[in-house]
Amino acid sequence: MTAALLLGLGLLLMAIGMPVAFAIGIAGFAYFFLPGTFLPVNIGPQRIVSATQSFPLLAVPLFIFIGHLMNASGITPRLMRLSTLLAGWMSGGLAQASIVLSTLMGGVSGSAVADAAMQSRVLGQGMIKGGYSPGFSGAVLSIGGLITATIPPSIGLILYGYLGEVSIGRLFIAGLVPGFLLMVALMVTTYFVAKRRGYTPVREGLPTGREVLKAARASVWALLFPVWLLVGIRYGLFTPSEAGAFAVAYALVVGCVIHREMGVKEILAAMHASVRDIGMIMLIIMFSGIIGYVVSFERVPQTIAELTLGVFASQTALLLTLAVLLVCLGMLLEATVVVMLLTPILVPVIKAAGIDPVHFGLLMMTLVTFGGMTPPVGISMYTVCGILRCSFIDYSRELVPFALAVFVVVLGIILFPDIVLFLPNLLMG
Repeated sequence: MTAALLLGLGLLLMAIGMPVAFAIGIAGFAYFFLPGTFLPVNIGPQRIVSATQSFPLLAVPLFIFIGHLMNASGITPRLMRLSTLLAGWMSGGLAQASIVLSTLMGGVSGSAVADAAMQSRVLGQGMIKGGYSPGFSGAVLSIGGLITATIPPSIGLILYGYLGEVSIGRLFIAGLVPGFLLMVALMVTTYFVAKRRGYTPVREGLPTGREVLKAARASVWALLFPVWLLVGIRYGLFTPSEAGAFAVAYALVVGCVIHREMGVKEILAAMHASVRDIGMIMLIIMFSGIIGYVVSFERVPQTIAELTLGVFASQTALLLTLAVLLVCLGMLLEATVVVMLLTPILVPVIKAAGIDPVHFGLLMMTLVTFGGMTPPVGISMYTVCGILRCSFIDYSRELVPFALAVFVVVLGIILFPDIVLFLPNLLMG
């Protein structure tokens, strides 16, 4: 009960406009001033400091930095040309290309919001000038970022693995198949909508093998990055944190030496943007350490596990219920915040129910990230609509068919866990 009141206080402070990190910190510190609490207040600062003392957590700032470096290294326009070549011949060619680009960028940026913002600036006005409605353009560009939340190196999966003590390597490998299924589902939906509205292709006919080979050769360094990342983790060449350091060096070599499009100015700009993003996320992580301690001290996971195991007769029923909860919270809070607050609570619950935490991790990240693309306070929604100057109402209306496609994939993940687990089981045992 006490932990629930503190979480409620944090949500209330966020609702009135207080920055997320401070809302969480105030709610956490409030516990030590409640009547009957015998714990000393100095435990709070200790938990803030200890939340940062983790080697796996080092992967977060490194992969945030790599996302900004990759965008500055000339990789994005090359991937854009490849995506247009592969999907531009379909109905709604530019929209189809944006979904393929999201899939390719998922192995680079690691952030759904960053992907949606980048694509809105690169493709948004071109889609609108090509006859696409602003609402449809915004919905496609926003929902494509959902693929980025599953394909490695997803920052959300790194945080989930760190907080839930789940193998980040297995999470990375497990994200490949769901990411591909999301791409297919969104492209099929785009095809039917575009066909009905007369949205035309941006190129005539299927690409030739020579054209694809030429475009792939130009993008080869971006395409190889996630492959080397997964191979290195799988065969123990480096841990996920060390993989982040490798990725930074890789991006610098590609941008400065191979593509020769990144100089000191671009590196400093990437560092500036990374410091801003890292500071925001790390402050949330630090203050959430207090909430995590309170939740653990009050035995909230054990209590919830006892209740849920008595109420839900099957794993499917439990996952469906948690799916609804995660979507609702994702609609109100940023995905990172939901992961921070709920992972320490829910992972022990799903483990007690016999559910693989890797399976649940992919489900959780997909749903909370999707919530950020929906009203009322979706960050991706606000980002895309702000850049395209699109009405939230038009955006929400156009999002409906894509939301249905996402829910079909999510239902498949819930009902058939092997969709997520067969690849990590095959490669890592």
